[in-house]
Amino acid sequence: MMKKSLLLLIICLFSNLVEAQFIKERSINAQVGYGLSAPYDSVDEIADDGFFAQGDLVLEVKSWLELRPYVGFIITSSNGEDLNGNPTNEKAESKAFLLGGKARVRAPIPWVAPYVEFGIGTSIGKFETLTAFDDIKKSGITYHIPFSFGLELGKNNNVDLGFTYYYQPSVKQYVGALAVGITFPLN
Repeated sequence: MMKKSLLLLIICLFSNLVEAQFIKERSINAQVGYGLSAPYDSVDEIADDGFFAQGDLVLEVKSWLELRPYVGFIITSSNGEDLNGNPTNEKAESKAFLLGGKARVRAPIPWVAPYVEFGIGTSIGKFETLTAFDDIKKSGITYHIPFSFGLELGKNNNVDLGFTYYYQPSVKQYVGALAVGITFPLN
């Protein structure tokens, strides 16, 4: 018993000294953008709009691969019109806090680097999907699947312009944004 306790104590003391060697660089990415929400199925082809903001902790594994834990929020509301400006009762509103993790695969090219992201996360908030097919009003926690694509711009690829989407199957809607971001290195 004494040997096991001593071994456990040594492991605990030395584990604080060990750092993950696969992370080459750390930075923060802040994004803001024009938020949208839309139902999976709609007769009137609607999309509700609003505001989107998100922050990522960027952990560079390789020049072409980044791990990105994120936190953000999106707020969308219905204006009572479809995409053609006609009145409709259908809507897909979302007021949610977003939390999760994703991986970004990118072409490590200076000035213009295309990328794609995917991951898993959770949405915490209030959701309403009202269409001819669905009548869902939900508050609480639901999972989402993030997917993004875009371009990293600039000599050091520190400006981000992209489309980001969060598919929310349990409320039969997706939210997304056209977002602009800036990356700040952490020293």
